[in-house]
Amino acid sequence: MNNVGIWELVEPGVRRKVFEPGQSLMMMEVHFEAGSKSSEHAHPHEQMSYCMKGRFQFVIDGEVHELHAGKALAIPAGALHSAKALAPGILLDSFTPLREDLLS
Repeated sequence: MNNVGIWELVEPGVRRKVFEPGQSLMMMEVHFEAGSKSSEHAHPHEQMSYCMKGRFQFVIDGEVHELHAGKALAIPAGALHSAKALAPGILLDSFTPLREDLLS
């Protein structure tokens, strides 16, 4: 099943849409309700998160970062990380190389 271009619920209060990827770079849009969060996880892909709306608290390898609309942060490959929406918000996440686990 290919989930590219389809909105899917991934956590309570969190839904995402994966965009058609390039050769080695991909993006997805993620909407969060206030107070919702992503599970703590790691992957072998470098990630950039751009905050389109709202305010978020990221924890990356135990270090806390705040992100608000118009700002971006980098998440190194292999870093254990999570995000919590401090207000309703939207993230635009980019990954390299392709996250095959999100494309299948």
